[in-house]
Formats: sequence, C-alpha cells, structure tokens
Amino acid sequence: MTTLFMVARGLKNRMRIFSILTAIVVAAALALLVLEREAVTAFATNYGAAPDADMAADADGAATLAETDAPQQDVAPRISVVALRSVAQSVDSAVILRGLTEAARQVVVMAETSGLVKSEPLRKGTQVSAGQLLCRLETGTRDAGLAEAEARLAEAQINFTAAERLTQDGFASETRLASARATLQSAEAGVQVARKEIERLEIRAPFGGLLESDTAELGALMQPGGHCATIIRLNPIKLIGFVPEVEVNRIGLGAMAGARLATGQEVVGQVTFLSRSADPETRTFRVEVEVANDDLSIRDGQTAEILIESEGTSAHLLPQSAMTLDDDGQLGVRLVGADNRAEFAQVSLLRDSDDGAWLAGLPQEAAVIVSGQEYLIDGVALEVTYRDNTP
Repeated sequence: MTTLFMVARGLKNRMRIFSILTAIVVAAALALLVLEREAVTAFATNYGAAPDADMAADADGAATLAETDAPQQDVAPRISVVALRSVAQSVDSAVILRGLTEAARQVVVMAETSGLVKSEPLRKGTQVSAGQLLCRLETGTRDAGLAEAEARLAEAQINFTAAERLTQDGFASETRLASARATLQSAEAGVQVARKEIERLEIRAPFGGLLESDTAELGALMQPGGHCATIIRLNPIKLIGFVPEVEVNRIGLGAMAGARLATGQEVVGQVTFLSRSADPETRTFRVEVEVANDDLSIRDGQTAEILIESEGTSAHLLPQSAMTLDDDGQLGVRLVGADNRAEFAQVSLLRDSDDGAWLAGLPQEAAVIVSGQEYLIDGVALEVTYRDNTP
C-alpha cells in the first residue's frame, strides 16, 4: 500500500508540472499572435507560397521592366483658367487729403483811441469794400487840441524866422537859432499828432469782404483795442490740407487740385503754398490750394476731400474681379508664371473707373488670370485660355 501511494503521488506531481508547462506554451503562443501578428501572418503566407516564389519573382521582374519601358506621364491634373495679357500704362495719380476751407483773409478791426460810438452799426453778413466806414467815434475835445497845436506851430514859425534873420545879421547866436528850430519841429509834430488822433475817430475796413460780426453799437464806449468788427474775405478761398511726409515729394507748387465739399459741391484750383516745416506733433506738411469763389457759395470752415495732381504712375487696367487675397490677407492677382503654373503677385489699388481698376506693382507685361483664380494656390499647373485685354 505504501508503494502504491508513493507511485500515485509521483504521478500527481508529474501531471501538475505538465499542466504548468502547457499553460506557459499557450500563453507564449497567444502573446506571439497578439504582439507579432503581422510577422506571423507574413511567415505563414510565405511558407504556403514557397513553391511559387520563383514564378512570382519572375512576374514582378517582368512587370518592373514593362513599367520602365512605358513613357512617363504627368498624372497631376491641370486646372483650366482664363487669363489676359496686360501691358502697363502711365496713368495720372493723385494725393488724397482730408481738409477744410479757410477764408483768404480774416481780421478783427479794433479801435486805436477812446470815445463814444456815434455811427449806426452795420449788421453781420454785409458786404463791405476797402476803406468803407465801420465805426465813427465822437470828436470830443480833439478839435480844440488841433487848434492849439496849430497856434503853437504858427508861433514857433515866427520865432524861428526872427532868430534866423538875427543870426544872419550877427545879432543872435547859433544856439538861439538851433533852439528856435527845435521848437518849430516840435510844434509841427504836435499838429500831426492832433490830426492823426482825429483820423482815428473813423475806423474803416482794411480790405473788402464780409462782416462776420455786427459793428460796435451806437453809444458804446470804445477803448484802444476795443472790437469794432470782424471782416473775412472769401474770394478767393483757400483749401487747407496736411500731407504725410511720405507723400510730400509728390506735390509741387502750381499743381492742379480739385476738391469735393461735404455739400457735394466740386471745385478746382491750384496749389499756392507747401510748407517747408513739418508739424512737430503730426509730422505732416500744410498745403494750401486757392479756389475761385465768385458767388461766395463756399463758406469758411467747410470739410473738403482734396485731390492734388501728381506725376503719372505705371499701372495695369484690369477687371475688378481679377483681384483676390492671399493667405495673409494681402491684395493681389494670380499670374500665369513659368511652365504655366500659378503664382500670386501683390498689387496696390490706385483708383477705380468704369472700365476696371488701375493696379500698380505688376511687371510691365503680365498674364493675369481673370477667371478661376479663387481656386488656385501657388505652383498649381494650369490649362490657360487667353482672351483679349478688354476688361
């Protein structure tokens, strides 16, 4: 019994070892299938096809030889577009400014002496001419002062004549004659001062224009520097603008200029002034354009869009639809480049017209794509159909 028991126990231990080995083999096989599935599949395929390997190699060689002998073809499709051949032209360009109108002259007429106003006032908006009376002041005692000055002048004249004769006869010294001459000249100056003071009682317009304010009211007391009236001259009138320093060299004195006012009125004139000194804050230069204003329809201080003529620029007249944007948002057009491949060219828009858009920045001659450019990128092969250059 003991022997049988020992035999049974040995068999049981062997069975246990066999089970463990079987489990290890199965786990290794599963891991191989999961982790190296492609390698196992390739091995099984090659092993099964081993008898036909040489035949397959011969077939592959024949196929490769056939492909080598066959002519190479461009498999990339070409995109059909419509283009036109354009030649640059010289076109007039303009510097565009925002500005305003300004009176050719404006002055505040002030009193030079004191006195009560005794003239009827003129109302603002009245057209006045040069030298026209604006304000008259009361004379006061100025007439008496003039009479006194004239009397002193007469006395001084008599004394100077007597001193001159006595000096010639040797009865008076040169010193007495010089004193009499000084007294005479002082009396003459006094008369001139008295007359000038009376002239200042009448305040007149220095130039013709419009009254921008009422003249001084009747009975008002005027002091030196007191306001009598404001006069502006509107014919001719000036258009004032400020040009950036990058464009100042495009403008010259005498250049033709046009402007559109906020009211829609259009005017034409010439550049009469271009500042040589820049504004220290804006770095711009003042420009003045003189415009005729015979009917006085243009007022001082109106907003205006000013266009100043400058030298011609080389540009292409192209359909507005030819313009497109690149990935960076730059304005440009698509051109037919080398080997009929698309390429982008950046442009600047000079102005629009009824016939198309004038674009600068292209070569003197260019093949511009006008249909299908929105679907292209640089380097795409093109099938190009050309049309005439009518936009």
